[in-house]
Amino acid sequence: MRILGVDFGEKRIGLALSDPMGNFAQPLEAVVVEGDLAEAAEKIGALAREYEAGEIVLGLPRNMDDTLGKKAEQALAFRDVLVEKTGLPVITWDERLSTRQAERHLRETGWSRRRRMKRVDMVAAQIILQGYLDFRSRGHPSR
Repeated sequence: MRILGVDFGEKRIGLALSDPMGNFAQPLEAVVVEGDLAEAAEKIGALAREYEAGEIVLGLPRNMDDTLGKKAEQALAFRDVLVEKTGLPVITWDERLSTRQAERHLRETGWSRRRRMKRVDMVAAQIILQGYLDFRSRGHPSR
């Protein structure tokens, strides 16, 4: 079963997709948020159906002290919209520093600033999803 990874953002939502065996994540695309979040969730649902994803992993931006701030509350609200619009289970996954890690990776591999800006959300989603896949591969069940 494929799993769709989501890096939630107010302007762009990065997406990544696992292979059918659920071992490896790869960047997929970024959905630009042009209207309300329900519209973005519908686009994500269409992609989930197209790629036959059976669940969604949504990055939850916790604070460094493990509390939930405004961004995390927005992500949790988006989770509810995703569940409603896709009908799929949506698992939240700690995404602390995933965007910084994605930016650093793209910078180290020589991507220009302009190209990094277009790709960073997808790579952050890939990092989130790969973290979840690695957790599951160590024998932990879905949460």
